[in-house]
Amino acid sequence: MVSPALPVDVPPQPWTGRFDGDGDEHRRWWQAVTPYAPGTVPAGVPAARPAVILGFGSDAGVRRNKGRTGAAAAPAAIRAALGPLAFHLTRPVHDAGDVTVAGDALEAGQARAGLAITSLLDAGGLPVVLGGGHETAFASYLGVAGSAAVREGLSVGVLNLDAHFDLRDEPVPSSGTPFLQMARAEAAAGRELRYAVVGISEPNNTRTLFRTADELGVDYLLDEDCSADAAHAFVAAFLAQVDAVYLTIDLDVLPASVAPGVSAPAAFGVPLPVISAVCRQVAASGKLLHLDIAELNPEFDIDGRTAKVAARLVNTLLG
Repeated sequence: MVSPALPVDVPPQPWTGRFDGDGDEHRRWWQAVTPYAPGTVPAGVPAARPAVILGFGSDAGVRRNKGRTGAAAAPAAIRAALGPLAFHLTRPVHDAGDVTVAGDALEAGQARAGLAITSLLDAGGLPVVLGGGHETAFASYLGVAGSAAVREGLSVGVLNLDAHFDLRDEPVPSSGTPFLQMARAEAAAGRELRYAVVGISEPNNTRTLFRTADELGVDYLLDEDCSADAAHAFVAAFLAQVDAVYLTIDLDVLPASVAPGVSAPAAFGVPLPVISAVCRQVAASGKLLHLDIAELNPEFDIDGRTAKVAARLVNTLLG
């Protein structure tokens, strides 16, 4: 049973994968994940926070942003890619089901997802949100901003692995606006958004977007400058400024050869080993409060490459 406090639209579905036998020595993700229910997250063990997967089935924001739609099907594709992976984690993993966006009802879907995320955080879980377009990020923000961690004064930074700033100033919110929405919401709450981006593609962000980033004090590292050492130093400097981190991964930060199944495939991109190393660095910091992964579009995914990369990154972050 899913907790009635979580406003999900689709309850957890059975996971599938290869069967090699029973017991921990044969265990795979599909055998390890259990449905989320009240009380499945024990209190008082922050170092061993159970992970709770929540799907956000939306591409309404991508459609508004004039991108290639199809990301609404991503949560199921990522779960399918995770299912057969060998399970080496020491933390439990639960599945809370999906919040889905019907038609163009994006804001209502983000609000429901935000409530679910707040509930999971306040119960002591580590929410792992599977988007969805990058409008997923504002749903995540709503959940984090409403959580006890923020209410009690924890300084939370937003680290985005992305080719784009997503700081568009548009009359209607979309997958291109979430971080400007966050900045404005933080200002209204009397706080300042701490926002950093790894992987910015200069040719794919206008001068207006760079100016907005500068005005907001956004730290960023260009894709062409993302050596392993540079990325490590950049992330370390950002981690030192905050108490906790909300990590959001837009899969279009990766080269198109690695992640073809996205709305906007990257001509250059950041190498997968660099992105994986950043994920390990954030996980090892002990500051990871919440994470999401966005922009997988299964319709354009060659051989399931992008879904497999998404699954690998989730596995890395929880390991």
